[in-house]
Amino acid sequence: MLPQEIIRRKRDGRELSAAEIGAFVAGLADGKGFGEGQVAALAMAIFLNGMSRDEAVALTLAMRDSGDVLDWPELPGPVTDKHSTGGVGDNVSLMLAPIVAACGAYVPMISGRGLGHTGGTLDKMDAIPGYRSQPENAVFRKTVREVGCAIIGQTARLAPADRRFYAIRDVTGTVESIPLITASILSKKLAAGLGSLVLDVKCGNGAFMDRRRDAAALAKNLVDVASGAGLATTALLTDMNEPLASAAGNAVEVRNAVDFLTGRKRDARLAHVTLALAGEMLAAAGLAPTARRGIAAARKALDSGAAAERFGRMVAALGGPADFVEAMERHLPRAPIVLAVTAPRAGHIAAIATRDIGLAVVALGGGRTSPDQRIDHAVGLTDLLPVGTAVSRGDRLATVLARTQAQAQTAAAMLAAAYAIEEKAPAPRAAVLRRITPTAPAPAPRSRRDSRKGG
Repeated sequence: MLPQEIIRRKRDGRELSAAEIGAFVAGLADGKGFGEGQVAALAMAIFLNGMSRDEAVALTLAMRDSGDVLDWPELPGPVTDKHSTGGVGDNVSLMLAPIVAACGAYVPMISGRGLGHTGGTLDKMDAIPGYRSQPENAVFRKTVREVGCAIIGQTARLAPADRRFYAIRDVTGTVESIPLITASILSKKLAAGLGSLVLDVKCGNGAFMDRRRDAAALAKNLVDVASGAGLATTALLTDMNEPLASAAGNAVEVRNAVDFLTGRKRDARLAHVTLALAGEMLAAAGLAPTARRGIAAARKALDSGAAAERFGRMVAALGGPADFVEAMERHLPRAPIVLAVTAPRAGHIAAIATRDIGLAVVALGGGRTSPDQRIDHAVGLTDLLPVGTAVSRGDRLATVLARTQAQAQTAAAMLAAAYAIEEKAPAPRAAVLRRITPTAPAPAPRSRRDSRKGG
């Protein structure tokens, strides 16, 4: 099929067939069938004209099939995972994978690095000395089989067409297309061989989608396309109008996660979202009759220490210290400069410019301003007070951990500006806003052969 004819059909608002979409993805994967200009043109045509559910399903399956597709016949239990659209202080994955594994599921969690102002799960795990976030496939499979969970990065052979497509979208103003976001997320999750998936779609001033209706539209599209591809999926719409944890950065969020798992400290909103997602995952995997019962099972695994034990075993299996949970302070890097940010007046924390909190981490060197930039795992923010807290003049709002005094002062100024303090306490805001389910139940999982036939 001629690339220009496929582009012309979508440019004119016509629906592409599964065969046309398959030809496009094949050209993406081999780097020859579609030149960069043609890929960009089709991306813009999709951005402007959208895609039907059937088109998005076909694109998702074709990108899944552009590389390796895992399966897990050796595992005696269900395989499940979670995906978050990203936020600030969102270290949920670090607790969620071992909690769900301790309840009998298997969680091959393939995660990403930080993007823009949001932190990346993989960057957090890389703060642990020796941890191999991109292990050999045999080590990955062995860890999932023996521990029940493994948090790693995308391999070169997992949905490679998506990697090229995203790189071109990133420089052509077409990243924000809902069908393209959907296919990008789901192609990798389908390639991981999951039996079920739960999505954490965030909205608010710290999310990529500020408006609730836009986030809900993305969540609905994700669950419907995943269902059409044969993957049982639900989504929770969650609030990101303040940092989820009281820490933002890499090593500092790992510390926060270990404190959560061991019971030393559990931030209230973080606990609510983590347990809600765990309940959904256990219900979707068939290990709990309802999400509510799943939450009870997750809380038991957490409070018993079983989840912390799984996390420690996962870290050790992937090359980290065997005593990491017990002695994390000896292993995690710590920045030398510590600076408190204090309240300029008495009142209540009425709002937080959450995106600016994430940008303060980037300014410290804990995030990237270019794709190949090395990050400083030691820097970050701790003691972040939540919205609604009553403060007196001079009370600590947050703590900056920095490499240099100049970086500390810059981040402190950004933090001070991000906190709005008013006399009246704000109305409480729910952490979990809505549960979203597919329009129709998921059909039987679609194989490579099925997807290539378009059925």
